[in-house]
Amino acid sequence: KTSNLKCSGLRVSQSEGPAGSRSGRLLLPLSPVPAAPGDRLLWLPGSGAVQAASPERASWTEALRAAVAELRAGALVAVPTDTLYGLACAASCSAALHAVYRLKGRSEAKPLALAVCLGRMDDVYRYCRVRVPEGLLKDLLPGPVTLVMESSEELNKDLNPFMPLVGIRIPDHTFMQDLAQMFESPLALTSANLSSQASSLNVEEFQDLWPQLSLVIEGGQIGDGQSPECRLDSTVVDLSVPGKFGIIRPGCALENTTAILQQKYGLLPSHASYL
Repeated sequence: KTSNLKCSGLRVSQSEGPAGSRSGRLLLPLSPVPAAPGDRLLWLPGSGAVQAASPERASWTEALRAAVAELRAGALVAVPTDTLYGLACAASCSAALHAVYRLKGRSEAKPLALAVCLGRMDDVYRYCRVRVPEGLLKDLLPGPVTLVMESSEELNKDLNPFMPLVGIRIPDHTFMQDLAQMFESPLALTSANLSSQASSLNVEEFQDLWPQLSLVIEGGQIGDGQSPECRLDSTVVDLSVPGKFGIIRPGCALENTTAILQQKYGLLPSHASYL
């Protein structure tokens, strides 16, 4: 069953903005009481390739622990991913899931509105009923792809209450993988924007949401910010039917994904339109 995550309520800030400067790659907690300079600002290195004993690694670990603490308290955290900025919360916390829907202004009846972010490939088999070869999963994950499969009994039914399927993400982003692994439980993940509005490539673009978030993790600009393609979310593909695949959302990795599914694994395309 799902982990015994404490989720009695949602910690939401009422402040108008982050405490401290937004310069650099910083973890910016939103607090109703302004923190002392440097008290709640943690440097987040732009790359996970830092030495184990270096100050950068210490700051990276401190940022992870701060994010995990907020998530375990039932809070919403803004995070950078390999495609866009996202909103994350504990997938086992129904109160947090409902808060995400309210924040985005999105109906909970809309299927596959939230993806499940995992940190390890083994977790896919724990939380889904996998009907594709292991090599196929390894060819697509980690990456900018959401794989839709039948969910197991261990996932919170409030994730997608009106259907038995769930979208699985393992972002090709070191911080997100580290976060999911340290959290040791599935994360719910969606884009950091109001429903029907443009996706966010930097933290300033969803500044209106900051007062309702406990943490904003500044990971810098995602993509070039110029081409229309840079704002595409992950490619969403339905793999719930053996031998077939359905493209639910073309996203940013359509060509590569369909090539792998058809040419390498011989899956046949089918029609899917859930979003």
